[in-house]
Amino acid sequence: MDRIAIGCDQNAFELKENLKSYLLELGIEPVDFGCEGIDDGVDYPQIAIRVADSVAGKEFERGILLCGTGIGMAITANKIPGIRAACCHDPYSAERAMKSNNAQILTMGAQIIAPALARVILDHWLHSEFLGGRSAAKVKQIDDLDEMYRSKR
Repeated sequence: MDRIAIGCDQNAFELKENLKSYLLELGIEPVDFGCEGIDDGVDYPQIAIRVADSVAGKEFERGILLCGTGIGMAITANKIPGIRAACCHDPYSAERAMKSNNAQILTMGAQIIAPALARVILDHWLHSEFLGGRSAAKVKQIDDLDEMYRSKR
């Protein structure tokens, strides 16, 4: 992966900037979907929709969303058909989000975790791949649910 979508609200601006620097160190280009600073009044759903749409549309393989807790970003991103966003605050959850759930979007809370831990969590998620196996049927059920509701509209 050579590029990744990233976005935040004003609560997580500093963490986003920290992770952008880290991604560059790893040789991954972070493509910033906002916000522009700690005084930016953008609401997190606007950012989550932009990042999730870019991942659902296959412009990016994966995305990172950050807010105060990571929860609002995950809820919003998961409203976009085809997206599986996981709010993770520990390395094991981040690893399992990818290996078991094929979560293309990682969300984290800047008011929950420190930048050093966020980097570790990001590493675990980035270096994990979907394993398939018994989880494949479960992820397919999630994808089928997305398709069912998409076709009802």
